[in-house]
This record gives sequence, structure tokens and C-alpha cells, in this order.
Amino acid sequence: MSVQRCAWAGNRSPLEIAYHDEEWGVPNHDDRRLFEMLILEGAQAGLSWATILNKREGYRRAFDGFDPEKIARYTAAKTQKLMQDAGIVRNRLKIEAAVSNARAYLELRTAGRTLSDTLWAFVDDRPIQNRWRTPDQVPASTTQSEAMSRELKRRGFKFVGSTICYAFMQAVGMVNDHTVDCFRHRQLCA
Repeated sequence: MSVQRCAWAGNRSPLEIAYHDEEWGVPNHDDRRLFEMLILEGAQAGLSWATILNKREGYRRAFDGFDPEKIARYTAAKTQKLMQDAGIVRNRLKIEAAVSNARAYLELRTAGRTLSDTLWAFVDDRPIQNRWRTPDQVPASTTQSEAMSRELKRRGFKFVGSTICYAFMQAVGMVNDHTVDCFRHRQLCA
């Protein structure tokens, strides 16, 4: 018997199917993991998620396990070295954004806030349970992702437009955008 998944996850690679089945849409409050996903969603801009998913281990290696304290100290020489790393997307603006985001993350922490508390406040600290029947009903952005984008930009984050923020919200379970026919929809509503 075949398992019903979201249309975007059908007939995909084992890595993409595992991501859909085990990770996408699962509520996550871990600051380090949220930081990682914010960087990866920004890196994905203009590319397919499959590209980023296939390079995720390369990103983890190149960006010191997404340790914000280490990334915040990256120099121009380190950026140049990353530009030569085929394990990541070699886009200078996206690499520099990761460094800026690490610094903004640390400033947030210095101000006594966690990334989790800051981001989850946009959904009142609980996942929005959508009931989309078809993929074309799923929005590219929402009022919450627009507000999140504005706040992150105000705090110095880069590559955090409204569409990127919405993809981030989907990935970390702030919204349940599994379509109602997907086996994960009901599991994540529970």
C-alpha cells in the first residue's frame, strides 16, 4: 500500500522523501536548528530546495555546524575560502548574509531574547494548522511571514524576505502546510 504524501514530495529522491516524512512541518524550538534553517532557506532563494538539501552536509561542515559564535567571526579571507567550496552555494551575498545573520543572532541573544521566542511569537507560540486540499492553495507568504521579515530585517538579518520567511515557517513547523490528503497532516495536527 502506498503512502499519500504532499504533491511536492511525490516521486522524489530518498533524501527529499525523508525530509518530508520526518522533518518538514515538525515544530522546532531549538535556537541552533532555527538558525541553521534560516541560513539554508536564505541560501535556497532562486534555487530548488533539493539543491540545498543535497548540500546541507556541506553547509554544516563549511559553516562550523552553524555555530553563530564562530560564523560571526568570519573574515573576508574566510568568505573567499567559502566562495571556493563546491559543497555550498557559492554566492557571495548569501555567504555574507550568513555572517550578518550570525551577528544579528548574537545581538538578539545579548538583548536577552532567544531566536525561538522571537520567531514563534509571530504564530502566538503554536503552529497554525492549515487545511489545504491542493498545493495551489498554499500561499507564498502571509501576514505573519511579512511581519517576521520586517522584524528580522530591522534586527539586521539578511535574505529574510517574506517568501523566504514563509518557507522557513513551513520547514520548522510554525505552520502545518501538509495537504489534508498527506499522511503527515493528521499526525502534525495531533
